[in-house]
Amino acid sequence: MNRRKKINQLLKANAKKASAKLAPKSKDKYISKADRLKLAAEAAQDPVVASES
Repeated sequence: MNRRKKINQLLKANAKKASAKLAPKSKDKYISKADRLKLAAEAAQDPVVASES
């Protein structure tokens, strides 16, 4: 691989990484199973507390 091709390859790779950072994320942030259970428990408790008062 000659020097010019190698430099172009590096520049293209860096440009691709930069544009990927700017692109909107298609996936939601990962939430662990324990955190999901905790959130579900809190959500289940909140309506009960609100209906009692």
